Amino acid sequence: MARVDPALAAARAAVRAELGDLARSGRLTPGDLVLVACSGGADSLALAAAAALEAPRVGRSVRSPGFAVRVGAVVVDHGMQPGSAAVAATAAARARGLGLDPVLVRSVRVDAGPGSTGPEGAARSARYAALDDVAREAGAVAVLLGHTQDDQAESVLLGLARGSGARSLAGMPRRRGRYRRPFLGLRRAQTEAVCAAVGVDFWTDPTNLLPVDGVDGVDGVDGVDGADAPARTRVRAAVVPVLEDALGPGVVESLARTADQLRADADALDALAADLLSAATVPPAASEMVLDVGPLAEAHAALRRRALRSAALAVGCPPGATTARHVDALDALVVSWRGQGTVHLPGDARALRACGRLYLRPAEPHPAGAAHPPAPTPPLEE
Repeated sequence: MARVDPALAAARAAVRAELGDLARSGRLTPGDLVLVACSGGADSLALAAAAALEAPRVGRSVRSPGFAVRVGAVVVDHGMQPGSAAVAATAAARARGLGLDPVLVRSVRVDAGPGSTGPEGAARSARYAALDDVAREAGAVAVLLGHTQDDQAESVLLGLARGSGARSLAGMPRRRGRYRRPFLGLRRAQTEAVCAAVGVDFWTDPTNLLPVDGVDGVDGVDGVDGADAPARTRVRAAVVPVLEDALGPGVVESLARTADQLRADADALDALAADLLSAATVPPAASEMVLDVGPLAEAHAALRRRALRSAALAVGCPPGATTARHVDALDALVVSWRGQGTVHLPGDARALRACGRLYLRPAEPHPAGAAHPPAPTPPLEE
């Protein structure tokens, strides 16, 4: 009997579980399309390979022959690196070689100028917008993403470094809307082993490599500019190895487990905060959001602050730019009212208190054809 590669078996089991869940919920039926977001890296190509192998046997068991679905791929070219079009074309060719069909390539424009959440955030927004568009156009039931347990652990560490709350420390959800992350239980080394097992080469994004000068004694990689290395790259190449050396193996698994536990707590608190926001909301006369201060002031601070953050996002504040400082300023309008003036929020939104109510107003529209001014970092309060 031929030996089954353990990494490939684990990858197939992870994909099988996600497809099975979609089938049991009635969302996935014979002939439906599932898309894989494919960058050409090891994680996404391993996911593509596992999905192609599992597509003909969704729901198969000793009692059922299962059914077949279609698996395609979406390759997003961000255009942020020289040769990105060639990388995208190679990724598409490799996905087709694994049997995926259709394989679609989308080029996007990444707006990382003033007012954006930075190059990484802008690229992420552009990527998900493209994935959403392709999924709608192709009629895909789900989009599979190749994030691994290592990615999850890095997200937790980055959240800790930013001083983030439970929602950020909860990392990436396994399932959200049409998006599924089957590999959150797999390590990055396993996805590389899957690629070796199926005989497919993968691309390594230069921005995922440590700069040539390294970080605190960790060797770098020739040809990579240190100024371009994202924080996640430094966490991956320098911080995680140090933690594993100091604390022993299992750090990545433990961080991912922490994310799972915090996500359950954050989901419960967010649901309660949504109820609070609904109870406090007064039907507005225009596009602004009007909140009754009374229910907010009586609520527990953890719920009130979540509700206020949700209100800020509802009037257009970018999630990545809406920090604890902004929520503090909104909270002060509720529980530390002393006649302070307007609170300036990200995205040119504003909040003020008058007559026992909190008014959150979105940015004023610019006249047609007028250039949008650069978005400075305004003071929190006037």
